[in-house]
Amino acid sequence: MRDWGVYNEDEKKEAGKRYLMVAAVREGESLREVARRFRVSPATVYFWVSKAEGRRLDRVDWEGLSPGCRPAANRTPAAVEAEVIRTRKRLGKTILGECGAHAIVQDFEERGLEVPTVRTVGRILARQGAVTWQGRRRWPSPPRGWYLPDLAAGAAELDSADVVEGLSVGGRDFDVLNLISFHGGLPNSWAMPNTRAKTIFPCFLEHWRKVGLPRYAQFDNDLRFQGPHNHPDIFSRIVRLCLELGVTAVFAPPREMGFQAAIEQYNGQWQKRVWGRRTYRSLKDVQVCSARYVEALRQHRASRIESAPARHRIPADWQCNLQHVVPGTVIFIRRTSDKGTVSLLEKTYQVDPQWVHRLVRCEMRLHEERIQFFALRRRAPEEQPLLNEVHYLPPKNGFWE
Repeated sequence: MRDWGVYNEDEKKEAGKRYLMVAAVREGESLREVARRFRVSPATVYFWVSKAEGRRLDRVDWEGLSPGCRPAANRTPAAVEAEVIRTRKRLGKTILGECGAHAIVQDFEERGLEVPTVRTVGRILARQGAVTWQGRRRWPSPPRGWYLPDLAAGAAELDSADVVEGLSVGGRDFDVLNLISFHGGLPNSWAMPNTRAKTIFPCFLEHWRKVGLPRYAQFDNDLRFQGPHNHPDIFSRIVRLCLELGVTAVFAPPREMGFQAAIEQYNGQWQKRVWGRRTYRSLKDVQVCSARYVEALRQHRASRIESAPARHRIPADWQCNLQHVVPGTVIFIRRTSDKGTVSLLEKTYQVDPQWVHRLVRCEMRLHEERIQFFALRRRAPEEQPLLNEVHYLPPKNGFWE
């Protein structure tokens, strides 16, 4: 028990308050009356009455702490924690400089001291602020469509296309061509027995005649969309259609997450809502149900579709001609190699020897006969500097039907 004379003013005031509370209870007042008068909880009054029970009030230690303030019974002693910190500082100045938890435990063993576990030493270092690694930093995700500035800003629309393969009904295999817009979520689907480039070509033309042309059309690297790889500089009929209509074809990078998220999500929705909920007898039944689903989804997203960036109509006098490459732009999103190069249409181009294993946007400007390479970083999506520019001669050959 401390002598009354060593209490400071605040402690004297608090101790005197506790003294008076217990004295009032001993004089006959109830716990609740005393608690209300001294503006404390009844539990606080009961605690001090119990502590002073059977003792003279001038011999009670009024300094007592709450049980919740007591240190844990299994806490590492302060002397051990101090020795861990001293050992870390000493090991950090050695020639090896190894001063982690494993090195500290090994040093304790060599000196014959009481050895805490590696996890305990790690927690001591973290508690004392003696660690340099503070955990992985979580960078914020880039905005949707960040790799195309006008798309991310909401000034342009993009249509994504993909094919769902391996479906069968009535003993016949068939595929589904799905298409969905980026901002408006405008969907369309075509179930057909064969999804060759020649058979899906009319689907794009039909869809764009009805709803208008987007600024971009995005695909994966499927041969049906990009074209065969047996010769360099070959554009598929889908790419030639985009060039004819003034739509910029965009090809997502292989084995990269996020770029095809919208169309992949719609692929899953179509398989769950159309294919997985019913049993079909023929391909015609699948086509009818798919058309009903697409129409219902369009009505459900009517407000979103209306607020999407504007599309422009196909000119009434437009005639399709695939036998020549119309000047325009084709974009490839690629990741550079360990030498800072990328491969486009079976040709290799040098981007930047310092920009290795990084994303780039390759803009193939056919009307300017050049390819521009822009750096892409998810951590800084608004910064897309030009890395390099090379000469490119567009193909002049016709299209073989």
